Amino acid sequence: MTDVEFAPVDEDILDTILAADVDFNGTLIFNEPLMIRGKVKGRIETESDLYIDEQAVVEASIVAHDVSVRGRIKGSIKASGRVELHACCSVDGNIVAAEVSMETGCFYSGVCTMTGKKNG
Repeated sequence: MTDVEFAPVDEDILDTILAADVDFNGTLIFNEPLMIRGKVKGRIETESDLYIDEQAVVEASIVAHDVSVRGRIKGSIKASGRVELHACCSVDGNIVAAEVSMETGCFYSGVCTMTGKKNG
């Protein structure tokens, strides 16, 4: 089996970064790529991309295009594109996505369904 390595996130493409001191509860809906560095609890909905940084703690159901996870998620992920689980991440919840990639060392607990059908 080949080890998977992901490129770092180019933060210049991000319009919004929720800083490490942000503690948000509720439904988060957005249209442009977003990075979370703080804490989010509730629901996340977008047709764009979501980046979960290393220090982020997310307890939410997530619907997005692509999802890149370096932090911790407790909740389901539904992606029309790709889900990337980096070596430093922890995900406890089901994943449904066209593609899923897991770096050696990541923690994942849940049911993973890869549809192979990219939307968007």
